[in-house]
Amino acid sequence: MNLLLATAGQFPTYFVIVYVVGFIAAVTIGSIAWYNSKRPAGWENVQKPDYVPDVESDKATDSNS
Repeated sequence: MNLLLATAGQFPTYFVIVYVVGFIAAVTIGSIAWYNSKRPAGWENVQKPDYVPDVESDKATDSNS
Protein backbone atom coordinates (compact mmCIF):
# COMPACT_ATOMS: atom_id res chain seq x y z
CA MET A 1 0.00 0.00 0.00
CA ASN A 2 2.85 2.38 0.80
CA LEU A 3 4.37 1.70 -2.62
CA LEU A 4 1.09 2.66 -4.29
CA LEU A 5 0.93 5.93 -2.39
CA ALA A 6 4.59 6.66 -3.12
CA THR A 7 4.19 6.23 -6.88
CA ALA A 8 0.91 8.16 -6.99
CA GLY A 9 2.78 11.44 -6.53
CA GLN A 10 4.91 10.83 -9.63
CA PHE A 11 2.05 11.04 -12.13
CA PRO A 12 1.19 14.49 -13.51
CA THR A 13 -2.21 15.76 -12.42
CA TYR A 14 -3.45 16.29 -15.99
CA PHE A 15 -2.58 12.66 -16.79
CA VAL A 16 -4.86 11.44 -14.00
CA ILE A 17 -7.60 13.92 -15.00
CA VAL A 18 -7.61 12.55 -18.57
CA TYR A 19 -8.15 9.02 -17.24
CA VAL A 20 -10.94 10.09 -14.87
CA VAL A 21 -12.76 12.12 -17.54
CA GLY A 22 -12.34 9.28 -20.04
CA PHE A 23 -13.77 6.76 -17.60
CA ILE A 24 -16.78 8.96 -16.86
CA ALA A 25 -17.36 9.51 -20.60
CA ALA A 26 -17.14 5.78 -21.32
CA VAL A 27 -19.64 4.95 -18.58
CA THR A 28 -22.03 7.68 -19.75
CA ILE A 29 -21.89 6.70 -23.44
CA GLY A 30 -22.16 3.02 -22.56
CA SER A 31 -25.19 3.65 -20.39
CA ILE A 32 -26.95 5.61 -23.14
CA ALA A 33 -26.18 2.85 -25.66
CA TRP A 34 -27.43 0.16 -23.28
CA TYR A 35 -30.68 1.97 -22.51
CA ASN A 36 -31.36 2.53 -26.23
CA SER A 37 -30.61 -1.05 -27.22
CA LYS A 38 -33.07 -3.92 -27.32
CA ARG A 39 -34.07 -4.85 -23.78
CA PRO A 40 -32.56 -8.08 -22.42
CA ALA A 41 -34.80 -10.89 -21.19
CA GLY A 42 -36.72 -9.75 -18.12
CA TRP A 43 -36.27 -6.03 -18.88
CA GLU A 44 -38.83 -5.74 -21.72
CA ASN A 45 -41.40 -3.73 -19.75
CA VAL A 46 -38.98 -1.50 -17.86
CA GLN A 47 -39.17 2.21 -18.68
CA LYS A 48 -35.90 4.00 -19.41
CA PRO A 49 -35.00 7.09 -17.35
CA ASP A 50 -36.13 10.50 -18.64
CA TYR A 51 -32.57 11.84 -18.88
CA VAL A 52 -31.57 9.24 -21.51
CA PRO A 53 -32.09 10.70 -25.01
CA ASP A 54 -33.94 8.81 -27.74
CA VAL A 55 -31.68 7.65 -30.56
CA GLU A 56 -33.43 6.93 -33.84
CA SER A 57 -32.27 3.90 -35.81
CA ASP A 58 -32.12 3.67 -39.59
CA LYS A 59 -32.65 -0.10 -39.37
CA ALA A 60 -36.44 0.15 -39.72
CA THR A 61 -36.26 2.32 -42.86
CA ASP A 62 -33.57 0.18 -44.51
CA SER A 63 -35.57 -3.05 -44.14
CA ASN A 64 -38.53 -1.58 -46.10
CA SER A 65 -36.51 -0.90 -49.24
